[in-house]
Amino acid sequence: MQGIKLISMITASAVLALSSHVFAETPPQPVKTAGDAAKGQQIASQVCAACHGADGNSMIPANPNLAGQHAEYIIKQLNNFKSQDGKPAERDSAVMSAMVAPLSDEDARNLAAYYAQQKPKPGVANNKELAELGEKIYRGGNLETNVPACSSCHSPNGAGIPPVYPQLAGQHAEYSATQLRAFRTEQRANDANKVMHVIATRMSEKEMEAVSEFISGLRK
Repeated sequence: MQGIKLISMITASAVLALSSHVFAETPPQPVKTAGDAAKGQQIASQVCAACHGADGNSMIPANPNLAGQHAEYIIKQLNNFKSQDGKPAERDSAVMSAMVAPLSDEDARNLAAYYAQQKPKPGVANNKELAELGEKIYRGGNLETNVPACSSCHSPNGAGIPPVYPQLAGQHAEYSATQLRAFRTEQRANDANKVMHVIATRMSEKEMEAVSEFISGLRK
């Protein structure tokens, strides 16, 4: 029994070490976020509504909800979809790259201000068994594989911690699972220090689906 307890303590220490690494992430450069929400609404209705909903609550599971998302995070993602100084975009998406190409920095701030003010609609987890497994991982991680609790960065209620960690509560399960897979393969690598890549490579396919299912029903 003492041996089992010792192993558990060592494993727990490893998870805490990774969590410390997550929180020790290199701070992003300050982002100017003050924007005009009214102007942002005009852009959203013309450019973004078809995929993300008029108020940022997407009706398409493959497209993320943006309502209530932190302005700093939205600005960063919009910039990451853009090609900078002739270099490839940090976040790869032919559709989004085309959408953000004509947007100015002011446009991005205005869009972020608009979506940050919108109220996210509560989501629902459809698979109870999968959601229960996802809750265990979200709140406690997986000691055996050194996966830290998602809540340590995205907060227990999924509200996130700006400016680095996005709101997750109510996000579509399909979208969340797709992003976890993209982080694992480094198809998406726009997270500082590749923290999400490290975490995703330690998760099984079922764990990624389970966490995504739980997040879809999580409410702030």
